[in-house]
Amino acid sequence: MFRIANETTTLTECQWSNWTDEDLLLEYRCTGIREAFEELVHRYERELYNYLYRYLGNSADAEDIFQKTFLAVLRNCDKFDVGRTFRPWLYTIATNEANNSLRKAKRFRVVSQIEDDSKDCSIVDSIESSEPEPFAEQMDREIASKVREAVEQLPKQLKQAVYMVYFQGMTYREAAEEVGIHFTALSLRLKKAVGKLNFMLKNVG
Repeated sequence: MFRIANETTTLTECQWSNWTDEDLLLEYRCTGIREAFEELVHRYERELYNYLYRYLGNSADAEDIFQKTFLAVLRNCDKFDVGRTFRPWLYTIATNEANNSLRKAKRFRVVSQIEDDSKDCSIVDSIESSEPEPFAEQMDREIASKVREAVEQLPKQLKQAVYMVYFQGMTYREAAEEVGIHFTALSLRLKKAVGKLNFMLKNVG
């Protein structure tokens, strides 16, 4: 899916699968060894593509943003802080690239705030039970489509919180750190998002 233009190779026999994500990126940054970066791409190829497919709604856009994400990682690898976790950083880049694409396509929508008085957790239970396989395979296609449409209608901050935690698999603290807010504030955003989703989807099913 993604190929690096740099033709640098190494004669050293490395068990890249035993390396951490962070060490692979730093190895590529310091030595330019292509295989180290390709191992990173391979690790996240299916996972990140599936996330982008759910986020953007079609395979062509997901493929395009996947490519742009790793190109951005290449361009910005010198800015990666030692001691930082690679996965949240990667997903932050991917989400930013996806949002840029949505804005350019005039598909990025923000809706009016809806009063949160719902205590039904049926929708979040559906999200939390999702496995790595495509989201649409876990529920009726019509319901899956409505859920995705509802998430798209969330205000930007709430939508971002939902995708980071329920789709990317970040912990609350990881997501809060990436967004630059307190853990409690992130928790409140998720609570509000779930309330809105339940409100919008109360008649689904």
